[in-house]
Amino acid sequence: MNEMRTVSTPVLPDAQIVTEVRHWTDRLFSFRLTRPASLRFRSGEFVMIGLPGDNGRPLLRAYSIASPSWDDTLEFYSIKVPDGPLTSRLQNIQPGDEVILRPKPVGSLVLDALTPGKRLWLVATGTGIAPFASLARDPDIYTRYDEVVLTHTCRDVADLAYGRELVTALVLDPLVGDEAAKKLRYVPTTTRETSPKMGRITDLLRQNALPVPGIGFEDRVMICGSMALNLEMKAICEGAGLVEGSNSAPGGFVVEKAFVG
Repeated sequence: MNEMRTVSTPVLPDAQIVTEVRHWTDRLFSFRLTRPASLRFRSGEFVMIGLPGDNGRPLLRAYSIASPSWDDTLEFYSIKVPDGPLTSRLQNIQPGDEVILRPKPVGSLVLDALTPGKRLWLVATGTGIAPFASLARDPDIYTRYDEVVLTHTCRDVADLAYGRELVTALVLDPLVGDEAAKKLRYVPTTTRETSPKMGRITDLLRQNALPVPGIGFEDRVMICGSMALNLEMKAICEGAGLVEGSNSAPGGFVVEKAFVG
């Protein structure tokens, strides 16, 4: 973790100040930004953030907000793409730097896009866990559901560190700790490196090979990952009789379609 350098006023339009940067692996990092006083968002939504481009225009990408709606700062979790137009530069930010943030949150991974149910699945691969890091720290999720199942699938064990630390900290959270300890089930899996539970989450669901019962009609599901995962999970949900929901028409499952590159 880096120490913050004080910057009184951002110079870039719509910019916020980096307050913290943490590199989890050589491919993954998280960072925090100051939060505009006027910004209101629902846990699970995303915003556009970025840096000035070579042509003077902002280079922006969609990033899910990983901090809950009540947090004073904004947390983001990102992959490092060596030749990525944005992430190749964003991975080098330091506390005190400026990052452009367009404060217009949107997204489908919000509780209001789902009809009432008994159990909620949060199905993520890689950095797709970011919106669920927000939702898992929101008291409303434990009010609405009897059980919350967070699945996180990555290639290697080290890639699970962000989610593992999140879940460990949840039980100590003064706001949601008691409810999270009773209701949250964490299911990490790897697809390449050996770990206690290996396999793609879609395969494990089809094989009924998870430590919790599979998706049923009374379950609700949120999905955030690669296009392949999204399509496979959509088929599994529809096979369980669930209908895709949205902000305007709540349903049994929702899929996030915004990607970071």
